[in-house]
Amino acid sequence: MMKLVSVVLLLLAPALTSCLPLVLPLDCSDIYNHDNTQPSGVYTIYPIGATSAVQVYCDMDSDGGRWMVFQRRMDGSVNFYRSWDQYKEGFGSAAGEYWLGLENLFHLTLRKKYELLVDMEDFSGNNASARYSSFSIDPESYEYTLHVSGFTNGGAGDSLSYHNGHKFTTLDKDQDSRTGGNCAKLRLGAFWYNDCHKANPNGIYRLGADDTVTYVGVEWQSWKGSNYSLKTISMKIRPVQ
Repeated sequence: MMKLVSVVLLLLAPALTSCLPLVLPLDCSDIYNHDNTQPSGVYTIYPIGATSAVQVYCDMDSDGGRWMVFQRRMDGSVNFYRSWDQYKEGFGSAAGEYWLGLENLFHLTLRKKYELLVDMEDFSGNNASARYSSFSIDPESYEYTLHVSGFTNGGAGDSLSYHNGHKFTTLDKDQDSRTGGNCAKLRLGAFWYNDCHKANPNGIYRLGADDTVTYVGVEWQSWKGSNYSLKTISMKIRPVQ
């Protein structure tokens, strides 16, 4: 009888284990590793512990999945021309357009080593990407300085390395390398501006080619050049294996 019970428990063990709740996932990789059948969609993660619940979009399909989206533009429904405090805390909806928040992003990249994937699409249905083997940002005391390296081309070219080593700039906090102007105000966005940008994913959402007001769109210049505003762009990270 005892032998029969042991066999039954052994057979049931995988099912019982799969029913156990996932304890405070840090990112989408934790969710995927707990159950790799989970589809892409909105999930709750905890970047800074039990009281830091935040919703994110998890891409479980692209190149093996496990990607956590921290920035997404797709339809122009959310205003990205915002203040430092809003970029620090995050805004928007994980089901649509959103920015996860610099403080969350710092704590994530402090606890694990991440790679970055930037996916984008133009208004003709063409897709391209750029990938970086290392991505992290510094704490607020260092103005959330960007560290990115290890570029691999997915057709989009490298527009982000130009911003490496630069502090985050918003309309009310000018920390870029440009003299005589705030790049966030000049480019109507917020980013790790240099002098000013080759990538402006948080710029004004416009419909493709438009030079009515120059250099203010959702741009990735190494792919579509200046004054072409992308239909979609998403920046996503996952732990380096």
